[in-house]
Amino acid sequence: MAMSLSEEQAQALSAETLVVAAGRPPRERDQPVNPPIVLSSTYFGTGPLADGERGYGRYANPSWEPFEEALGQLEGATLPGLLYASGLAAASSALSLIPAGAVLVMPSHSYAGSLVMATEMAEKGFIELRTVDITDSDAVREQLAPAAGRPASMLWLESPTNPMLGIADISALTEAAHDVGAIVVTDNTFSTPLVQQPLQLGSDVVLHSVTKYLAGHSDVVLGALVTSNPDIRKALLHHRIIHGAVAGPFEAWLALRGLRTLALRIERSQASAVVLAERLSSHPLVEAIRFPGLPSDPGHQRASTQMKGFGSILCIQVAPVAGLDGAAAADRLVQGLKLWLPATSLGGVESLIERRRRHLAEPLSVPENLVRLSVGIENVEDLWADLEQAFALLEG
Repeated sequence: MAMSLSEEQAQALSAETLVVAAGRPPRERDQPVNPPIVLSSTYFGTGPLADGERGYGRYANPSWEPFEEALGQLEGATLPGLLYASGLAAASSALSLIPAGAVLVMPSHSYAGSLVMATEMAEKGFIELRTVDITDSDAVREQLAPAAGRPASMLWLESPTNPMLGIADISALTEAAHDVGAIVVTDNTFSTPLVQQPLQLGSDVVLHSVTKYLAGHSDVVLGALVTSNPDIRKALLHHRIIHGAVAGPFEAWLALRGLRTLALRIERSQASAVVLAERLSSHPLVEAIRFPGLPSDPGHQRASTQMKGFGSILCIQVAPVAGLDGAAAADRLVQGLKLWLPATSLGGVESLIERRRRHLAEPLSVPENLVRLSVGIENVEDLWADLEQAFALLEG
């Protein structure tokens, strides 16, 4: 399906306009305003299958293509993105770019699913995994090209990291990775392309859990990859076809529908996150806070140079109270909330909260009392009042 915006037209638009205008059907009389859902597992055709023809439902679907086109344009890519059945399916496809036995450098604080997948690959001897504090650029360079040992073939970036909200110097680290011949994959789920564009900072591949901010309504599970390198895209597409982690057409349609309000949702949730972070930073039961929007945060200056805003995720460590250690106090705080939803995931219109170490796969270096807050689009004063009454219950 031909899209309504050329690459030149897309480049001329702001991201706030592009989320609304991209991925539309052609501007022709009686064309629908929104792309239709195509429910078909196969397509008519005879003779050899030409390059670019759909052929079969595992190869392509017209319902994927508008979202893929829109996401590619939002990330500033010269090629459409690739939609996957989940964020981890996209991660698996990205990790397939590593040659057998080669070296992967990954943040020690990464999304747990990606870290577990890479760890299991290393345990089976498929790759060598080196984990590192991604905020320490010198340490990353050392792991990319140690004095003794092989150079890396891939650098995996998250910035901000999940859940510790560490900020990597993406430009400097991609340059260092390219110097040793490594490709760079950056998970941009927390920031979205409206806040940060890793391809413009040198990354080769951008990863999204579409489930989160892009779809934005906690009702689909999808993932995506974006690259401007045609050889890399061809390899990723081949992996998706052969391994079969394809998206459903209805989920793709929902994701595109959610994408239309991304700019409004990000604007509201980021503004509220700043207010909440400032208030929580002075609360007596908050032992520590992580949010790059605070000038006191160690990643603040770096984030200011490569992000438009600071995202809508913040983390706090809950102080012990009488009879409860920090972890138990954090659990009690979450249980006392009436508006915030205790649930995993993030990036939806609703505000979500959870103690991260309740997940067994979470790295042990994540503090037991750390609580992650995903700020939604509710009224910020209502969100703050709910936190205040939960803290009051904890103190009482």
